[in-house]
Amino acid sequence: MSNLEIVTGAGPVGSTVALQLAEQGMNVRLLTRSGSGPTHPRIERRRVDVSDRDALRAAADGATAIYHCIHAAYNAADWERELPAAEKVILDVAASLNAVVVFPESLYAYNSDTVMTESDPRNVTGGKRGVRAMLLRAREASATPTVSVVASDFFGPYVRTAHAGERMAPKVMAGKKIRVIGSADQPHSFTYVPDLAAAMIAAAHNPELWNSVLHAPTGPALTQRTIAEAFADAAGAPAAKVGVLPAWVLDTVGKVHTDTRELAEMNYQFTKPFVMDSTASEALLGLSPTPLDQAARETVGWWRAEQARTAAA
Repeated sequence: MSNLEIVTGAGPVGSTVALQLAEQGMNVRLLTRSGSGPTHPRIERRRVDVSDRDALRAAADGATAIYHCIHAAYNAADWERELPAAEKVILDVAASLNAVVVFPESLYAYNSDTVMTESDPRNVTGGKRGVRAMLLRAREASATPTVSVVASDFFGPYVRTAHAGERMAPKVMAGKKIRVIGSADQPHSFTYVPDLAAAMIAAAHNPELWNSVLHAPTGPALTQRTIAEAFADAAGAPAAKVGVLPAWVLDTVGKVHTDTRELAEMNYQFTKPFVMDSTASEALLGLSPTPLDQAARETVGWWRAEQARTAAA
């Protein structure tokens, strides 16, 4: 059995998956266009355009699992143009290797009017949400074994461009006021990225879980105010000062500004309860979510290390 596994993309999910695999003794080949990613004796970083079928096949030779953690610009047009074709290349190459493909997935394809569970339909249409539903259908129809591991909004080490990333954590640590979208006090699920990575790895290594959609271990729903307060406590900073950017502002600006319009499409996640349940998947995976205080401490520690590294550069 090969000890080689492939990770595509070195964002927060790809980097965390690669590091966890390496720490478990796996040999990891991390594929990005830039050759970037975390440093570890068991991680081999390669410059590879994974949309190039031949290049990907050569780079993945001998692998038993591919963790596909590459995304596209945050707009529906790019998603629809790029993502289905990119995933087909991954699935075709994995089939030729007899490898499983594990995807991180979002809650976009769900109807979020109730607590979202693994058994819910994922059939929303239109926009970015419709693209995610389309990708899930294509994976289900593929002969290649797949697992999609669903997470809510990320936080944790390596997480920058996120509601609980650079918009929140370092500002709260510095005692600065933050502004959150929609509401500071609606229940909202947040997934700690190391828990998502652990779930993806566990699923890849258990064939009984292949060809399924699982939920990453995710703790009880918080609020944006609560997670900001957790960062403040972990940092020994003053109480978090939290303001609100009303959803109607994004809706209005989005009429004339494309990037804001793409963000405003997801306003519903922050103006009413947005809650996922992962208990069924936790039982299958043998995993549980990291307690919030520990996750907040680890997140703050990573941000402090990043700030020190930047200051020394």
